[in-house]
Amino acid sequence: MSTQQTVPVSEAAQTRKAVGNILKGSAGNLVEWFDVYIYTAFSAYFASHFFSSKDPLQSNLEAMAVFAVTFLMRPIGSWFFGRFADRKGRRAALTLSVTMMSAGSFAIAILPTKDVIGVWALVILILLRLLQGFSVGGEYGTSATYMSEAATAKRRGFFSSFQYVTLIGGQMLALLVLVVLQQLLDKNALTEWGWRIPFAVGGVAALVVLWLRRSMEETVSQEQVAAAKAPAAGEAQPGSLKLLFTKYWKPLLVCIGVTLGGTMAFYTYTNFILSFMQNTSGIPKETTSQINFWALLIFMVLQPVYGMISDKVGRKPLLLWFGVLGILFTWPLLSVLAGTKDPVMAFLLMMGGLLIVGGYTSINALVKAELFPASIRALGVGLGYAIANSLFGGTTPLVGAAFQKAGREDLFFTYVTIAIGLSLLVYIFALRNKKATHLDDEQGSAFGSASAARASSSDDDKEDLSRV
Repeated sequence: MSTQQTVPVSEAAQTRKAVGNILKGSAGNLVEWFDVYIYTAFSAYFASHFFSSKDPLQSNLEAMAVFAVTFLMRPIGSWFFGRFADRKGRRAALTLSVTMMSAGSFAIAILPTKDVIGVWALVILILLRLLQGFSVGGEYGTSATYMSEAATAKRRGFFSSFQYVTLIGGQMLALLVLVVLQQLLDKNALTEWGWRIPFAVGGVAALVVLWLRRSMEETVSQEQVAAAKAPAAGEAQPGSLKLLFTKYWKPLLVCIGVTLGGTMAFYTYTNFILSFMQNTSGIPKETTSQINFWALLIFMVLQPVYGMISDKVGRKPLLLWFGVLGILFTWPLLSVLAGTKDPVMAFLLMMGGLLIVGGYTSINALVKAELFPASIRALGVGLGYAIANSLFGGTTPLVGAAFQKAGREDLFFTYVTIAIGLSLLVYIFALRNKKATHLDDEQGSAFGSASAARASSSDDDKEDLSRV
């Protein structure tokens, strides 16, 4: 009887612990992505201080090129922080990443313009954005890993969805700051000095998160840390590229395939769409900011709903939702948006795209975390995401701007649709719904018996997992 009485208390305690750790982990994610997105949100105001072109489309293209260049640092950041997190713990890696992001934001806030230091203004801006790209490259994989490991087994979809709640929340807060400053300051003031305010805010917020993350619980076992310091003879160290490329290269390829179409669709509907509405649809900047804010607010709130659905029906059905509807509706939604100046219609079209993308965003971090054991999870998730994100997601605004400048937006719609189609093939053929995963074996089953045979696991996978 005593055992029966303590079970509910234990579950409640586990839930409380999970909530506390998820909040601390997601707060940092929120700030990091706020710092990422204020660049694109305010690029129309500060571009003239760093880029020479007087043509708004050309200036936007140059600004998006700098945005895209920062994504080149994400694989490097994901390798460094993934290795760090798998060897020394998730908390230490997350603390270091937010420190770097804070330093970059403060530096941009006080950065002299080209009128003061000439071409060095652009050079330093690019270097600072590379630092932030390095930082956020580590943030994604490590936070995805941490939130998946900190969640309770039966609610992994719900809890891990908060990675994109905070990721979207970061962009939404960037837009909120933009809307507020547009109301408080005139265009000249925003262009002259007001654009510096959000970077200063991001720097301060990162310092607050730095303090919060000091009390996060660690999810990496002491055995794994010890194995990283002194691996067994002939064995690859946890968090090493050798371990990833020799034993887990197939999950790495699946991770890249899962991400490819989703990250491109996400950046299309949450990032490039601002420029698209302004320069193609012809909707005023202030109006597009408000449209994006309200659409992203709804999108953010829906992430846990999608996550809870995945806890009932499995992860694969949601990915199929995104893949199939993405192929069918990307072209129609964007082509109609290109021809409308009606704010309400623009909002509905953007919201339609986001409802489709939600099938990917809400659970993709968990799907990728389930592909790898703890000994290689942060590196595998981070590097797989970063490779796909650097080649496809981060370049989406740049590719979109290039097609936009050429007057061939239709080719961009096709480009995004093809990418979604490639990921759909991965969802169909490489993933099995509700199968036992590495996380199930380590921390309890989400859908059934943790001892159920893992359909795609090899004997080597089992052997490696038993050592973690």
